Amino acid sequence: MIEMKILTGTDLASFIKERQAKQVRALRQAWHIQPRLAIVTNTDNPVIETYMRLKHNYGADILIDTEIHHVEDVLETVQQLNVREDVQGIIVQLPLKDPTQTDEVLAAVAPEKDVDGLNPRSSFEAATPTAINWLLSGHGIDLSKKRIAVVGHGRLVGAPLVDMWRRSGLEPVVFDMGDDLARLVNFEVIVTATGSPGVISSDMVQPGAIVVDAGTASDKGKIVGDVAKEVRDRQDVSITPEKGGVGPLTVAALFDNLINACLAIANRQKQ
Repeated sequence: MIEMKILTGTDLASFIKERQAKQVRALRQAWHIQPRLAIVTNTDNPVIETYMRLKHNYGADILIDTEIHHVEDVLETVQQLNVREDVQGIIVQLPLKDPTQTDEVLAAVAPEKDVDGLNPRSSFEAATPTAINWLLSGHGIDLSKKRIAVVGHGRLVGAPLVDMWRRSGLEPVVFDMGDDLARLVNFEVIVTATGSPGVISSDMVQPGAIVVDAGTASDKGKIVGDVAKEVRDRQDVSITPEKGGVGPLTVAALFDNLINACLAIANRQKQ
């Protein structure tokens, strides 16, 4: 009999956080490097404010300073942060007020400071795809020989995840919102990141499927995912929880990138 399994990321994120705290202490004590993250936004959105607050609090827990810049000119602010030696990591909190600026702004982030991994020339892997890999690995899920579907091909999750998996030899099939999502029932692994609440219904999910819900949207001020409640009520799927799945590991992944940026500076100091 197939039993439900909750794919939580909270415990794994806590383990990673402990390791990161030790690394930050070493950076501060041995190398006199004080890690600092700058987050830049030009939108006023309660969901975005929640995300930024989570990052700020996580950083504070492991002794990483976090600056949040609410500005009108995101591009100018990014350029200023690029040349600040006391800032090792920069995040542009999407979406921007003017989405047509997104490509230009992300490309402007210095590759060695792009801890979200969204600049095409970034020195780092994108944070959310890294988190998804950590989550699946942490739960002992081997993706080889599995039929994998990725729903949504956005710049934050779907596109970099598909690229990452194809580079590792996997062959995920990409679905966009206009496609026949009923075909998802043929796949053993479904990763969804569309930002469309409830778009993944029970008839799209086969018994025993692994479902990773990385979609985020605001519904009456509440952050919700892509998977319908009817899927979560089933007892024959492995699925991320409504809270505490990919999210905690995404934050951990971007701080891992920031720590690695600082370690690269330390290595250059050694030389």
